[in-house]
Amino acid sequence: MNDDLYEDPIRQRLREHLEAMLVRADKAASWREETGRLRGLVNHDGFVPIRTRLSTEDLDFLADARDDLLTFTELGLRLLDLHQPRDAGGITSDHAHPILRCRSCMWRWPCPTFRAFSDSFGPPPALSESA
Repeated sequence: MNDDLYEDPIRQRLREHLEAMLVRADKAASWREETGRLRGLVNHDGFVPIRTRLSTEDLDFLADARDDLLTFTELGLRLLDLHQPRDAGGITSDHAHPILRCRSCMWRWPCPTFRAFSDSFGPPPALSESA
């Protein structure tokens, strides 16, 4: 049985998406120090008077967004590493499409964990005609 024979294309796209998010978040500057300065500009209506209206809740979010996104994408990548397809080793008449099970939970592929994970990102983008 060859565990590395099959790679689910949806799983691969999710991995690429999460890795891109991780790289963008890692390169982004943290707003933690900046939000401290912006808090001093909050007016009596509760907003920072600049081109956009930033509430104190916006500042709270921005202060931790980078770290939260890094943690979330690392969790997503770990889940993808845990929940991936493997050949179940069953007898099948279609050798090109073997019966697959999840390496971690042994449910039929795609397992419920992977389905919930992929559903949270919406349907996979359609492949363009030129691809």
